[in-house]
Amino acid sequence: MASEELAQKLQRRLQLEESGAAAEGEAEEVKDAAAAGEVEERSYLTASAGAELSAKLCRRQDINEGAAQPRRAAVFNPYTEFKEFSRRQIKDMERMFRLYDSGRDGYIDLMELKLMMEKLGAPQTHLGLKNMIKEVDEDFDGKLSFREFLLIFHKAAAGELEEDSGLLTLAKLSEIDVSIEGVKGAKNFFEAKAQALSSASKFEAEIKAEQDERKREEEERKHRRAAFRELKSAFTQ
Repeated sequence: MASEELAQKLQRRLQLEESGAAAEGEAEEVKDAAAAGEVEERSYLTASAGAELSAKLCRRQDINEGAAQPRRAAVFNPYTEFKEFSRRQIKDMERMFRLYDSGRDGYIDLMELKLMMEKLGAPQTHLGLKNMIKEVDEDFDGKLSFREFLLIFHKAAAGELEEDSGLLTLAKLSEIDVSIEGVKGAKNFFEAKAQALSSASKFEAEIKAEQDERKREEEERKHRRAAFRELKSAFTQ
């Protein structure tokens, strides 16, 4: 009886030891797998970073060699990009853009363009409005940014819009004089661009005129303040 009980205890002890060894083995396997996964992930990240850096270096080399063009910056300067227009013309376009950007989000969407064309006396169909946006929608977002709005007048001035284009109608009906007829006879865009570049000195003169105007207004304000102080001192004596 005692020997049978002792045998059972020994058997149970062996079972416990075997189960413990199995658990330790599983833990080791888990650790090995985790270590292998970490090494594999590290290798993947290193390879990805290397590929990205290599792609950037290749693109930079292509740009330097003239094989690729730099990506357009999100922020642009209308005065340097659209040199065919004077500062006053661009400011007039900006005022018009803001007037119809009723959402104040920096874009003219389909409904805002619809209202614009109605105000100009040339209402368009829903499809016509979509086609108007499509003609200058460079980022395919279905609405007009200020740069794309300037492209309307740019294309009109260069003679790149069809006679039945809604955009040409918009440009003609606006109160902004972009001298469409003056450059419409140019053979192509590059010839029109060359004509526009000749107005660089006029552009600089406009900047100086604006600066002189601000100085004159400031002088007038100083004189008014001085006259007011003299008048005030006369009454206080």
